[in-house]
Amino acid sequence: MLRLNRKPKKGLIGVDISSTSVKILELSVKSGRYEVLSYAIEPLPEGAVVEKNIVNPEAVSEAIESAIAQGNPKSDETAFAVPTASVISKVIEMDLDMNDDEREVQIRLDAEQYIPFPLDEVSLDFEVVSVVPNKQNKVNVLLVATRTENVDARNEALIYAGLSPKVADVESLAVERSFSIFSNTLPIAAKVVALFDIGHSMMTLSILDQGKIVYTREHSFGGKQLTLDIQNRYGLSYAEAGRAKKDNSLPEDYEHEVLHPFMDALAQQATRSLQLFFSASRYDEIDHVLLAGGTANLEGLAKFLQSTLSYRVTVADPFLQMTFSPQVNIKKIKQDAPSLMVVCGTALRSFD
Repeated sequence: MLRLNRKPKKGLIGVDISSTSVKILELSVKSGRYEVLSYAIEPLPEGAVVEKNIVNPEAVSEAIESAIAQGNPKSDETAFAVPTASVISKVIEMDLDMNDDEREVQIRLDAEQYIPFPLDEVSLDFEVVSVVPNKQNKVNVLLVATRTENVDARNEALIYAGLSPKVADVESLAVERSFSIFSNTLPIAAKVVALFDIGHSMMTLSILDQGKIVYTREHSFGGKQLTLDIQNRYGLSYAEAGRAKKDNSLPEDYEHEVLHPFMDALAQQATRSLQLFFSASRYDEIDHVLLAGGTANLEGLAKFLQSTLSYRVTVADPFLQMTFSPQVNIKKIKQDAPSLMVVCGTALRSFD
């Protein structure tokens, strides 16, 4: 069983396998500050990973190998994250005086209460998170479980690429960890933060209250829609549309005819997501909006959403207070920063 609180013997490479790319990141500590030692992003072929499920393991392993060759990390031990949607998590009360072995036995005995799958198909882990208020002999224990196939698929892709997987994490926990290292740069009143991760085909809203995710919901909308809009408007292939989007080599009417309608649609999705959150929770307000994911740096998006949503909107950058080794392209990693929240969180497992 891969422990959430296992302490690695040496530094770990954080790995994030998304629907469009493989990302790796390696951190160290220098003069009391985190330092980025190495990082790389390698695109994946279309269809290699579908809705965060690995469909083509060989293509994923090849992409990991290419990312390792680019980044040239010092370690070969890795931490990776399982998609939040594939994970069951629950906080349960347990006796304070139990040790980890006793907790595991008790959890497995009670597993049917928490896990709707046969135990032999499940990988699970747990961590004591706090003492139960007004019950000094009880502790809150975070239980995390997923089908073993979700762990094995990523494990095998890493092993085939010549790496040694050591820690399995959860994407939401990785995001919390990344958020914790730059949350002090947000306005002091920003206690409840809405994080919109705008990926290739999914937009995920995570609500963080005092740094802990209290709500997550995925919506089928992402940067792929903008690429399709460009493709349809200008008669390009999908690949050509993607390149033109990145290179800013589109006709003069692009902004008015394609970009603004896309941002309008994204703002509608974001508004609807927040309304669903408010209606399903005890919250009726947030303090700040953060943008993450590959689409977050779209020119003018943060300003547009700020005026539309009427909240302060900034772009997430987990490297705000970090230094960088000479081999890291600082301009590139700053551009990529919003899409590196998960991989940064897994790399931070080196310092647990």
